[in-house]
Amino acid sequence: MRIKQKPEDFSVKESYRFDEVPSGRFRVYLMDKQKLSTFDAVARLRDAFGLKPGSISYCGLKDKQGRTEQIIAVDGADVDMQEPDLRLKYLGRTDKALSSANITSNRFSVTVRALSPESLGPLNVAAAEVNRLGVVNYFDSQRFGSLKHGQGFIAKDLIRGDFEAALHNYLAKPSELDRSEDAKVKAFWREHWGRWDARVPFEGTKKYHRVLKSLRDEPKDFVRAFLQIDADYRAMLLFTYQSYLWNEGVRRYLQLLLPREHLFPMRYQAGTLLFHRDASPDVLRTLRDATFPLLGPDSTFSDPKVEEAVQWVLGREKLKLDDLRIPEAGRLLFFKHEERPVLSFPHKLVVGRTQNDELNRDHIKVNVAFTLPPGAYATLVVKRLFHFEYAEDTPEEIRASQRPRLVEAEQAAGLPSSRRGPPAREDARRAPPAREGGRRAPAPRQAPAKDTPTRGKALAQQAETQKPEPAAPLGFREKQRQRKAAREVARTEAAAKRPKSRKK
Repeated sequence: MRIKQKPEDFSVKESYRFDEVPSGRFRVYLMDKQKLSTFDAVARLRDAFGLKPGSISYCGLKDKQGRTEQIIAVDGADVDMQEPDLRLKYLGRTDKALSSANITSNRFSVTVRALSPESLGPLNVAAAEVNRLGVVNYFDSQRFGSLKHGQGFIAKDLIRGDFEAALHNYLAKPSELDRSEDAKVKAFWREHWGRWDARVPFEGTKKYHRVLKSLRDEPKDFVRAFLQIDADYRAMLLFTYQSYLWNEGVRRYLQLLLPREHLFPMRYQAGTLLFHRDASPDVLRTLRDATFPLLGPDSTFSDPKVEEAVQWVLGREKLKLDDLRIPEAGRLLFFKHEERPVLSFPHKLVVGRTQNDELNRDHIKVNVAFTLPPGAYATLVVKRLFHFEYAEDTPEEIRASQRPRLVEAEQAAGLPSSRRGPPAREDARRAPPAREGGRRAPAPRQAPAKDTPTRGKALAQQAETQKPEPAAPLGFREKQRQRKAAREVARTEAAAKRPKSRKK
């Protein structure tokens, strides 16, 4: 199965409320965005209209990979944006900034692709389980982008008091999965760490202007520099680690309540989650009413099993509750205790009729729609419904899916579009990848080859001379191989053009 192959495959509309005040200082807009995170969209609006940090408020963060609608409030300014990926519609005025209290629910519509006809039976069973048992209210993979992109948990650096390491992970850790200007800026500072007067030759450096100005003024004051990061983003860095502790604690809590045969695992960005496929009436009543804390130094517990699960996860992280403090900036960086429901129950769950999948030959697609309370993850509901087929994407698959960014590399290398390419083995022309026992079958391992200029030229020559077969649309693995060849050629040519560094 695959989700989010097209932006319109994942749609979310926010149900909201706000008190309209004609003379209010805050202008409220409905923001329609796609392929943009809420942070990215807000930053673009701030830059376009010269707004200060904190001048745009919103109810919650919406997924980057999809098309989403949410409301924002702009403090003291009229704005307008009508671009293909970001549009605003004026709704009125209010007298206070927006918060999570202004959102009532989210309605999701998700197209699930690359399914086999045999999926329909297990899907109907899973839908009945979700309606009866609910879905464990974990934080999903998109909350842990810092892990996917190699930055780790920056909050752990802050807990240790190592603000330089925290700032380095934020500013100088480019992601292997990112081909944007931001990755180039991070790569620059990785090479020039400590040389704060160095001139950055990339537009993306504007995002870090306040941090870099602080470092130029006070080169060793990493606490001061870190606090120049946007306040919402700083809070998110702490909340990401809180979310991980919550996930791990709830996983242990389920193990304490349920027998092993009632649980099944599912991989995600930060490790493994456990879901229940059955529960006794008493346990189900307990879970329906249960909450589990987002931990802070002042957290307390009334349920012994919750406390046992918390002590287990803290022990594994080599922490105590009192360690969840950052004394260097206690009023600006802090872990706040909050109770979160253990289960979420999708309302108005509708499984649509199946259709032929135009993106994955010989497979079908189906649309699922449902409503969730604020803070619950639609992707988890989808994964729970299709748990018999779902597997987390590997880094290689994520890179291969970054089609728009790879086109430039292919053109720079003089290759044709990766929609066609060199002939591949017949057993590789399949989409999606084959699965074994409901999981994605492992790809055959290949011996790593040295990334040498000779090999890069050979790949380029092979791609240019071999003509594509007049065959059916290429399979997923074949596309991966061609894109990999394109990246290697682009990397080789870039290395050849790069001036050699001189030792002083």
